Amino acid sequence: MKEILLLKLGELVLKGLNRGNFEKRLMKNINWRLRKFGDFKIYCLQSTIYVDPQSDDCDMDSAVEAIKKIFGIVNICRAAECEKDMEKIVEVAKEYLCDELSSARTFKVEAKRSDKSFPMKSPEIAFEVGGALHDAFENLEVDVKNPEVLVKVEVRDRAAYIHANPIPGAGGLPIGINGRAAILLSGGIDSPVAAYMMAKRGVELFGVHFFSYPYTSERAKEKVIELARLVGEYAGNIKIAMVPFTKIQEEIRAHCKEEYFTIIMRRFMMYIAEKVAEANDCGALITGESLGQVASQTMEALCVTENGINLPVLRPVIGMDKEEIVTIARRINTFETSILPYEDCCTVFTPKHPRTKPKLEYIIEEEKKLPFASLAAEAIANIEII
Repeated sequence: MKEILLLKLGELVLKGLNRGNFEKRLMKNINWRLRKFGDFKIYCLQSTIYVDPQSDDCDMDSAVEAIKKIFGIVNICRAAECEKDMEKIVEVAKEYLCDELSSARTFKVEAKRSDKSFPMKSPEIAFEVGGALHDAFENLEVDVKNPEVLVKVEVRDRAAYIHANPIPGAGGLPIGINGRAAILLSGGIDSPVAAYMMAKRGVELFGVHFFSYPYTSERAKEKVIELARLVGEYAGNIKIAMVPFTKIQEEIRAHCKEEYFTIIMRRFMMYIAEKVAEANDCGALITGESLGQVASQTMEALCVTENGINLPVLRPVIGMDKEEIVTIARRINTFETSILPYEDCCTVFTPKHPRTKPKLEYIIEEEKKLPFASLAAEAIANIEII
């Protein structure tokens, strides 16, 4: 009996003339993720992507686990392929779904006939298969509203496919179809979640991290690399520009009013991140800022922070509270790494009484005390790409 994976698409099917390009990008992403698990033939027919193992040594379990984290897929169906013959469909259903049906109390059968030349209509196929399964498994009763096992029979152009309860996919859009953006990655909880959320909308990620050795440790740097790796399980490979930030922070502390430390620091970050983004073909910046969470994330502070840059700033968690962000962080497995006690540069030289409603003209006056352009240029010249 041959097993195959049927991948169901979400909002991708609503796309117009670009749909074919989106499907090609998704198949490319799938192929890249599955190459280490065996030789699979990947193709798209009738709004479904087929993952067809070409040899018996393909690791189907690992393939399914990998596909769960590929954006653009809403459901994964492990299906048995058989000839388009009712007797064979019934026999394959009994054999392939034996374990699930033997341990369940209720079931339902749904059928879909994409091949209109097949002699039986969808309700007739479901009735026939349902009756045979009910007779074969004495423990089963029909429940059309909330069955433990939902058996699906799909009669398609090339073959018939039988599968049970689908496995939820990651949803969203394929990575890369909405361009590339630079994510400002700290070692905290919020920015990895922001990265994940924008990757889910089809954005390829390029990381930017600011470190301030010796005020921040090597372990803090390793923590950020690990966070990028965890997000990369969904978003694919992520390069990170490691920006040395010590000199800038020391200059701010030496020459600027304490209440403006954080805002000026953030303006440096946005300026540098934009230069890095432009050099790496990124069309936007992404941050993990949440409105009102800290002093630098008030509406006034955000406005001052992004003044002076031209790229749009995407803030996917801006309207979320901390518990909502933590829930996603736990789900994508970044939370435990984020809370490791290795401080990032945002906690260095934190003012006791930061200004929550800064005025742009005052900030610009403070920045005149610094060689802003040369400090930024020096930091950019010493970036390490990981």
